Amino acid sequence: MKEKKSMTLKQRLNRESAAGVICSMPFIIGFLLFMIVPMGISLYYSFCDYDILSPPQFCGLSNYINMFTTDERFWKSIGVTFYFALVSVPLRLIFALIVAMILVKSSKASAFYRAVYYLPSIIGGSVAVAILWKRMFATDGIINQILAVFGLPSDTAWLGQTSTAIWTLIILAVWQFGSSMLIFLSALKQIPSELYEASNVDGANGVQKFFKITLPLLTPTIFFNLVMQMINGFLAFTQCYIITQGKPMDSTLFYTVYTYQQSFEFYHTGYAAAMAWVMLLLVGLITLLLFATKKFWVYDEGN
Repeated sequence: MKEKKSMTLKQRLNRESAAGVICSMPFIIGFLLFMIVPMGISLYYSFCDYDILSPPQFCGLSNYINMFTTDERFWKSIGVTFYFALVSVPLRLIFALIVAMILVKSSKASAFYRAVYYLPSIIGGSVAVAILWKRMFATDGIINQILAVFGLPSDTAWLGQTSTAIWTLIILAVWQFGSSMLIFLSALKQIPSELYEASNVDGANGVQKFFKITLPLLTPTIFFNLVMQMINGFLAFTQCYIITQGKPMDSTLFYTVYTYQQSFEFYHTGYAAAMAWVMLLLVGLITLLLFATKKFWVYDEGN
C-alpha cells in the first residue's frame, strides 16, 4: 500500500512538472526567439562590417575602436542622453510625488483624478502625441499664442534653438509621470497612520512630518522608480525621432536616435549593433551604481 501511495505521489509530481513545463513553453520559446537569439545575432554583427544589403564581413573590434576614437557624434549623443535623463527623471519623480501626496486623501473624485493624471503615461509615448507636441511648440503654435496673450515674446522658435529644443522633450517626459505617481500613491497608503498621530502629539508640523516620516519610508519606492525611470530615460526614442530628429545641430541627438540613423539611414548596421551593446553595458553600469549607493540613503526596515 505504501509503495502504491508513493508511486501515486511521484506520478502526481511528474504530471505537475510536465504541466508546468508545457504552460511555460510559450514564454520560453518567445524569450529565445525574440530576445536571446536576436541578442546573439546583434553581438555577432557588432564585430562585422554589415550594411543589411550585403553579407556581413568580420572586422574584429574596428566598430568599437572607431566609435570611441573618431566618431564625435557618438560622444555628443551620450552627452545629450545623459543630460536628458539626469534632468527629466528627477523632475518627473518630484511631480509624481507631489501629485500622489495631493491625491492620497480619498474623496468621491479621487478615482477620476488618478485616471486623468495617469492618462499621459499611456498616450505620452505615442506618435500622435509627439506630432501634437511638435505642433504646439512650433513658431505659430499654441505655446507662443498663449505667451502673446500675456504680452510675452511670442516668436520663439522652440524647436529651432539649441537652448530650448531639448527642453521641449524634457517637458514631455516630465508630463508622463502617471505611472510613478500611482506607485508613490500606493506606498503612501502603506505608511502607518500611528506614526503621524504620534508626531502630532510631539507637535511636529507638516514639513517635519514629511522629512522625518514620509520621505524616509518612501525611499525604497523612490529607489525603484529611480531605477526604472532612469533606464527608460536612456532608452527614450519616439519623442526625439518624431519631434526633432536630433536637430538643431545635434542638440537633441539621443543615443537611440543616433543608433537608428546609423543602421537604417546610413546603413552601418554592424556599427549600430556595436552602439547598442555599448548602451546595454552603460545602462547596466548605471544600474549597478544605483544599487551600490542604495545602502547609504534607502531606508531598510530590517537594519
